[in-house]
Amino acid sequence: MKPMLRCAILAWLTLASLAAGKESMKVASPGFADGRPLPAKYTCAGADISPALQWEHAPAGTKSFVLICDDPDAPGGSWIHWIIYDVPGNLEGLPEHIAPAETLPNGALQGLNSFRKVGYNGPCPPPGGPHRYFFKLYALDTPLHLKPRATKPELLQAMRGHVLAEAQTMGTHAAR
Repeated sequence: MKPMLRCAILAWLTLASLAAGKESMKVASPGFADGRPLPAKYTCAGADISPALQWEHAPAGTKSFVLICDDPDAPGGSWIHWIIYDVPGNLEGLPEHIAPAETLPNGALQGLNSFRKVGYNGPCPPPGGPHRYFFKLYALDTPLHLKPRATKPELLQAMRGHVLAEAQTMGTHAAR
């Protein structure tokens, strides 16, 4: 075996064995399965409440979480349904039906969605095919210390260089 090829194989095996012991961060909802339709209660056709989310395997050093829910299939481009940030790093989830308050009892803050409101506003797509709603979770090495009502661009700018891990789950919804 050529020395270069042997080194490449050994390096790959070493990396594979190191990665095998680590699990990546995951996020899911007990209210819907990944890639499946969202129940009506999480949409404008129902109670329009936020779904519960649970996560695991956040990396060591996580100080806060950010969650962004958006619809990349919206006619005018990505539509933001929910922004929540400075979620304490020791939490492993969010309960269902989070109030549309700027500041939550646990210290987390909520930003402005594309409806120009604070908190969660669920799927309400125009007639047509189903849209995808991504719930993207980011583990950060610091709280962001932004004021309430931050926008997605402000959040992404503040997150730059602080993301330790990310995970997502996705639900679908179509207008009836």
